[in-house]
Amino acid sequence: MFRSLFRKWRESRNASLQLDAILAAADPEAPLADRNGWLIELGYWIRRDGLPGAEGLAPDKRRREHVRLRYLLQVLERNPAMAGRFAEMVRSLVRDNDPTTLLCDTGVASHPGFWSEVLDRLQARFLPPPPNRGDLAGLFALLFIDDNDADWVEALDGDLLGRLAAVLRTGDPEAAGDAAAPPEWDRFDRTLATSIQVLVSQVRATGLSQAIRSRLKGKVKDTPFFRLDSAAQALCEEEAVRDGEAFAHRLNYFRALLDGCHQAAQCVYDDLEENGVSVEVVFQIERMKVRLARIELLLTTWVEPQRRDRHANLIAALIRSTQARRSIVHLAGTSFSQLARKVVERSAETGEHYITRDRREYRELMWAAAGGGLITAGTVYLKFLIYGLHLDKFIEGLLASLNYAGSFLVIHFAHFTLATKQPAMTGPALAHRLDAVGRPEGREIFVDDTIAMIRSNAAAIVGNLAAVFPVAMGIQWLAHRILDVNLITPAKAIANIESFSILGATPIYAAFTGVLLWLSSLVAGWADNWFALHKVHDVMAYNRRLRYVLGAQGATRMADFWKRNMSGIAANVSLGLLLGLGPEILSFVGPHMEVRHVTLSTGAVGAAIGVLGLDVLRMPSFWLAVAGIALMGLLNVAVSFALAFNMALRSRSLRKVDRRALSAAVRQRILKHPWSLIVPPRTPDASTQPGEGQA
Repeated sequence: MFRSLFRKWRESRNASLQLDAILAAADPEAPLADRNGWLIELGYWIRRDGLPGAEGLAPDKRRREHVRLRYLLQVLERNPAMAGRFAEMVRSLVRDNDPTTLLCDTGVASHPGFWSEVLDRLQARFLPPPPNRGDLAGLFALLFIDDNDADWVEALDGDLLGRLAAVLRTGDPEAAGDAAAPPEWDRFDRTLATSIQVLVSQVRATGLSQAIRSRLKGKVKDTPFFRLDSAAQALCEEEAVRDGEAFAHRLNYFRALLDGCHQAAQCVYDDLEENGVSVEVVFQIERMKVRLARIELLLTTWVEPQRRDRHANLIAALIRSTQARRSIVHLAGTSFSQLARKVVERSAETGEHYITRDRREYRELMWAAAGGGLITAGTVYLKFLIYGLHLDKFIEGLLASLNYAGSFLVIHFAHFTLATKQPAMTGPALAHRLDAVGRPEGREIFVDDTIAMIRSNAAAIVGNLAAVFPVAMGIQWLAHRILDVNLITPAKAIANIESFSILGATPIYAAFTGVLLWLSSLVAGWADNWFALHKVHDVMAYNRRLRYVLGAQGATRMADFWKRNMSGIAANVSLGLLLGLGPEILSFVGPHMEVRHVTLSTGAVGAAIGVLGLDVLRMPSFWLAVAGIALMGLLNVAVSFALAFNMALRSRSLRKVDRRALSAAVRQRILKHPWSLIVPPRTPDASTQPGEGQA
């Protein structure tokens, strides 16, 4: 029994009645829910596969839905009584289902906030609209459920549209000469005009809201939003519609105001770029832009009544809007793209400092990386101390986080470099160069920066490892030589070496660490955006109590300090928390994970050699660990770079580029100048921006 019910449930997804049963069930006097259900059933029949006679049609006429629609029209044209009942049924549906929501709100977020809209869309996935509420928008959502529905509706040719219109006029009082019945196109045009006015009022309310108004220059009454409502009313007046010259003048003025609204929206985006991005403001602007596009669509349909396909184009656009309204991914993409771009812009700005283009910058990077490795050696021994206490896992992870964060902050304020932080920043910087790869000089700049980025990342890793390994080993040697103690036990040293084996879980843990490195760059960009958006610099500089304690200049200097370092502090603190607590939290709720950071792991191996001596070179596990650390460095860098580079591409909406051509250009440069991967030029290329030191 249950198997039979389940089979019927699966079949019901695409099943439908036969056409004769559907046409026989047409009853214009039936309750609205039954009539809406009848139209939905007809839609399922139109989408069904297979119909005798389709094989003989021309290839351009074999579209499944078009074949079935032609068959339906043939049946109705041969049976006038059935056609009259069919036409009356469709007209009753148009008459009794309110089109305002369909024309004004379909495809537009129905809630004023992003998160409330997400919840509404999640609910709509599991609770489709009922067919009895007299709403044409709900009927569209139930009728057009296939991804191809908009395409086949838009592709309807003039012959099909003309025959369909003729069938729908069957039995119409207007066709019989009843002057009391208003012409069908008049009713439709009045609905379009009313919907345009509704949309205009919504656009005006958004454009004059505080969040948008405060980001526009000039007086409120000079904004296009302020004048849009009166222009729409003047356009839709019956006297203006009858007077062709006056209507044309008012139409041009109204369209100029619509263009002004688009320009004002761009001004708001420019302000967000400069002063920080708010997801809610972006959400409001995107919703307003959708409404402006809908006004233009309805306006085109209204003012061009001679176009036979205007109804098909409008319905296709409404179908696409209905289906986009179901998508949470589409909503998140439009709302967060601006924030993602702002985060990427900040990462790219930082990434420029990590790309060295001449030998002076290259030497400075090497020294900065060596300083980072020196400090990391102390971090390694503090880590051994923390984990040697055998505390609770959470406390252990918290102390490790404080150790990492403190070490990274020291590196930051000492202007040293931690190599594995670079790829998440240099990826967005390199992605910016893709804007100009269509030109030969732009491609040359991209190749130059790619080589410089590879060389800089490699130099930073070498500088880190060249310092952390001997320093970690030297600290243990001095402790044994002077104090006659081992800072870690021989068993712990062997366990450390074995844990880095390339044959174990090291590759997975290293890739996971690359993800954490990338996430910290996102936190840095978000923090910098938050600081700018809420004008925290001005809040601190003019804070009454701070000015009383530190003086006006002291408060300003403090605000300047946080403005310069907010991104760096957020990146380093978040990275410390992610490396320390991230694996513990993830292991608690999911698979066991550990951190495999190439600089920290190399320091741990140096400490282990200091305990075990040179005899460790005879251990196979040592060489497996060396291979594991080499792969670890590659995965730390590659994963974080790939994630950052891909996000930069998506946030900038770049056109598709010829990746093969770019890869070939990079390979050609490496083959022609292989030493450029190791030795930088004496002076920077005039076509590139010079670096400004490391942070």
